[in-house]
Amino acid sequence: MTGVGESAAGAEFAAADDLAVDLATDTDAADGTPEGAPPRSLIVTVFGLYVREFGGWVGVGTLIRLLEPLGVDAQAVRSAVSRLKRRGILVAEKRGTTAGYALSDVAREILALGDRRIFSPPPETGEEWVMVVFSVPESERKNRHALRTRLSGMGFGNVTSGVWIAPVHLAEDCRLVLARAGLDSYADVFTGGSLLSGEAADRVGQWWNLDELASSYERFVVRVEPLVDRWRAADPSADPAGAFADYVRVLTAWRRLPYRDPGLPASLLPESWPGVAARDLFGAVRELLEKPAHAYVDEAPTPR
Repeated sequence: MTGVGESAAGAEFAAADDLAVDLATDTDAADGTPEGAPPRSLIVTVFGLYVREFGGWVGVGTLIRLLEPLGVDAQAVRSAVSRLKRRGILVAEKRGTTAGYALSDVAREILALGDRRIFSPPPETGEEWVMVVFSVPESERKNRHALRTRLSGMGFGNVTSGVWIAPVHLAEDCRLVLARAGLDSYADVFTGGSLLSGEAADRVGQWWNLDELASSYERFVVRVEPLVDRWRAADPSADPAGAFADYVRVLTAWRRLPYRDPGLPASLLPESWPGVAARDLFGAVRELLEKPAHAYVDEAPTPR
């Protein structure tokens, strides 16, 4: 019989897997289509951006009103938060007579780890690497799947079966994520400064699908450049609801890309790597819209 502790751990694994997939999966929003994001992804963005900041909990009514500029109606909000609750990403909490939701502990941790990747460029660490080697018995293949999901969700490349690699700046995140998920006992983590077999520039094209990632960055640029031009010609502070809607949509599209991108050193990337232009463009969106978007949230009716 499965114990309560095992059931809770399984639910936590599932929540972490779901959120990792949501953050890293190649969907329409991941391919630079801000308007294509489903309500659940927009809600995760709103929780990550704002709800954490004002206490980690929001009333259902306030959430519905917040999402109105995004064109998400009340029924869609209730359906999405119900699904996120079933997946263990949100937890239902009542404050007084007000029903609401908060992020689960595992969701908070994953989003906190993602802040640096989403809002800051990867550090320049040179050609140094972290390698993860794991072996999982067939009887525990769900843990094998969980390991693959966590590693790919952090941007690791697959060298061969049970061997994954990434730039060394992801080493600490890797240790934290695997330990938090209870998967560290299956994996050995190594760091090193050189690759002995072949040129690294040739190998990275085998371990990561850089063409697909470049295409995603290019689509992001194509879709978001007109939005930046439009807001530069306007006054974002005069339309905080519109600024909020566009900022949340763009961040939802953008946040997947840094998770898929391992942050390879420039020396190993193709010339004119579009990730640079895409990050600069996201920075322009943030500079234009972050403050007026926050002003819209600050004016949201209470109770939160």
